[in-house]
Amino acid sequence: MSTTAVPSASPAPPRKLSLGVIFLTLYIDLIGFSIIFPLGPDLLAHYLSLEGHHGVLGWLLAHLDTVARALGKDSNFAAVLFGGVISSVFSILQFVFAPFWGGLSDRLGRRDVLRWTVAGTALGYLLWALSGSFWLFLLSRLVSGAFSGNLSVATAAVADVTSRTERSKAMGLVGAAFGLGLVTGPTIGAFTAHLNLLDDYPELARYGVNPFSLPALIAFVLCLVNLIWISLRFTETLSAATRAEARAPRTKNPLRAILLLDNADIRRANLVAFIFSLAFVAMETALTFLAAERFGYTARQNGYLLGFLGLCAIITQGWLVRKLLKTQPETKVLSAGLAASALGLVVIGFALQPWLLYVGLALLALGSGLVNPASTGLISLYATAAEQGRVLGIFRSLGSLSRAITPILAGTVFWIFSGRTLFVAAAALSVIALILSTRLPKPVK
Repeated sequence: MSTTAVPSASPAPPRKLSLGVIFLTLYIDLIGFSIIFPLGPDLLAHYLSLEGHHGVLGWLLAHLDTVARALGKDSNFAAVLFGGVISSVFSILQFVFAPFWGGLSDRLGRRDVLRWTVAGTALGYLLWALSGSFWLFLLSRLVSGAFSGNLSVATAAVADVTSRTERSKAMGLVGAAFGLGLVTGPTIGAFTAHLNLLDDYPELARYGVNPFSLPALIAFVLCLVNLIWISLRFTETLSAATRAEARAPRTKNPLRAILLLDNADIRRANLVAFIFSLAFVAMETALTFLAAERFGYTARQNGYLLGFLGLCAIITQGWLVRKLLKTQPETKVLSAGLAASALGLVVIGFALQPWLLYVGLALLALGSGLVNPASTGLISLYATAAEQGRVLGIFRSLGSLSRAITPILAGTVFWIFSGRTLFVAAAALSVIALILSTRLPKPVK
């Protein structure tokens, strides 16, 4: 398969600068995405105390209570479903818009589209900071989700500024930004959750300021810093000639965009990545519940647990995977990562001691740290230079789809059956992805 290489005539300094901006964009985006993770139960309690069971929130909870009763569970399970629904709303918008932003950046360039998406994300955080009612909070999640195309556009920019031999190693930088962001975001959310601006400035309530405005404002300010940095220092990574080659997508429907991919290798790699994402998101959904149920972990202990997972991911994706990809093809690294992930999920599911839980997480972090850069690199290498944004947008869109459907399904399996059942099922998904990955060809470099 022939692949058009991106011209390498750009001078070295802009290339290094662009990678730094890309890392910062991804890092800040993941902070904003994950800052809300520890706040779900408190958000529900706040808006319930504010609005009771009326309006949009009342309608949503009434339906969730009906589902909980049908499954033989109490209202606590409805709260779990509430968290899943809020997460799903954001991810569904990501699923719909990621291919759009990626494809648009192929035609108009990365810099302008990055500025638009970062500005839109900042608007979403500002709405959250001023969401004195639940419907406004929900609107803020819709806006943030719709403009969260930064991930696919920034990942495509990594492909623009790297050679084919460097591509997958550079995707480890993307993974390191993910890991670091997913450590920093929840930490900021946890430490600022109880710093209520209304305690010192009660008059701000008239403007919609709420007990969770501080973490929202932190995310908003970070986005503004990012926007200024991109405007001042980001050098366009996509040449005018490559932009001219890009074609508009044949369909705006993200599901059809996936199914109509004309490259069988890209379709298969996307399928492998999607199946593994289902397994990983199931773990994310259930891990803290499993630790609390089995070992009596508190919120702080669960924070340490998630921090350990993020730290392992940073080490793996920021250092180890780059070493491995110097000597091993992406296909072998991908298969090794899927095997390690399956083993880690089994260890977590059957762990009867806390130290075994950490062993399982280390194996899983090792595995996912190999899977993510290898799968992203493969998809980028299978695609031509003129379609990097569109193809990587579809890849990110599938990841968002897994985050949209898995939390509710995983929570239901966990509470109806058991945590062990859920983690064994996640391990089985990883094995299926491993089997499918053996059919992926080694990319031409």
